[in-house]
Amino acid sequence: MLEYILFVVGLIILVKGADFLVDGSSVLAKKLGVPTLIIGLTVVAFGTSMPELVVNVFAALEGSTGIAFGNIIGSNISNILLVLGIYCTYLSYKCS
Repeated sequence: MLEYILFVVGLIILVKGADFLVDGSSVLAKKLGVPTLIIGLTVVAFGTSMPELVVNVFAALEGSTGIAFGNIIGSNISNILLVLGIYCTYLSYKCS
């Protein structure tokens, strides 16, 4: 039971931390005069990649190279398939 509670608490902290990172970076970039397109392409991408970086750093420190390698490969496969799926969906609506 404790594992489930810790999982939910960790998930909530992860989501809120990503929100704080993206929101704070976006506000800072806007104050520095960075265009919104650049903010969207860099800050949001960094914010969504941060959890993977943290997992890989902890896995590397513990010597679990399999977890780090699997996380990298799985993330890349997921990102490629999601982008291709969204693009193909867009094309199917555009063609009809």
